[in-house]
Amino acid sequence: MSTIDKIKELKQQRNAVILAHYYVEDEVQAIADYVGDSFYLSKIAAKEEADVILFCGVSFMGESAKILSPQKTVIMPDMQADCPMAHMADIKKIQQMREKYEDLAVVCYINSTAELKTYSDVCVTSANALKIVKRLPNEHIFFIPDENLGRYIASKAPEKQFIFNDGFCHVHAEIAAEHVKKAKEAHPQALVLVHPECTPSVVEMADYIGSTSGIIDFATSSKEQEFIICTESGVLYELRQKNPHKRFYPAGNQQFCPNMKRITLDKVAAALEQMTNVVEVEEEVRIRANRPLERMLELGS
Repeated sequence: MSTIDKIKELKQQRNAVILAHYYVEDEVQAIADYVGDSFYLSKIAAKEEADVILFCGVSFMGESAKILSPQKTVIMPDMQADCPMAHMADIKKIQQMREKYEDLAVVCYINSTAELKTYSDVCVTSANALKIVKRLPNEHIFFIPDENLGRYIASKAPEKQFIFNDGFCHVHAEIAAEHVKKAKEAHPQALVLVHPECTPSVVEMADYIGSTSGIIDFATSSKEQEFIICTESGVLYELRQKNPHKRFYPAGNQQFCPNMKRITLDKVAAALEQMTNVVEVEEEVRIRANRPLERMLELGS
């Protein structure tokens, strides 16, 4: 029996649904029931009637699914697959900022640990961050954990006073303006599509700025045929699946998340077979972390 057939059989036995982030390997995306960004997948998990959620992504994604679906069993193919940026905010600094600014709102990117969410007022995604920040009554915004996304949102909301956090996604931060310039010289007709986790110098070069799903939607609906992609290379699979006649070029050679690439078909099969790598979130933490997620849904609607 092939690994793929084994996964299909085990999925039926466990009444499981397989969710895969755009950044995991192509063959893992191919066997998933749903492919998308982290919050989309967590919402799908909450709606699905499956007993087991197998989340092919990094640890904060499994946590988010468990926070939104506490009654379900959430498992990960690899518990060592983590997102460094998700930890890049200091609780003491959050408390210091609250003491310094009476009207502070702690705005937490969903790419963060459950613990960080518990110290936040509202969560955001890269797609809805601007809308939510503009709807907040607070003037002072402490944006955690990603500085680059915070600076992009701040540039679009000059009426707010932003405090930035020293956090970053290493994949997006390593895409340099020089890489984009060389890619543009090699493909002068290509549009530059940029994730806002990239540095300001790269964002300035963009023809389109948006979330991973936003980049896919833009490229799919565009009449143009060539695109330079400034985000993790795993998204190229979905772009090519939806647009087989269009051409997509990475901006550089380092658009690679080693944690996402830890997810393999063998690990997916093993997790389903052994029912290991179960995600647990303490109930008190879950309740507190769910509040900023609920407020995001309220303000983002």
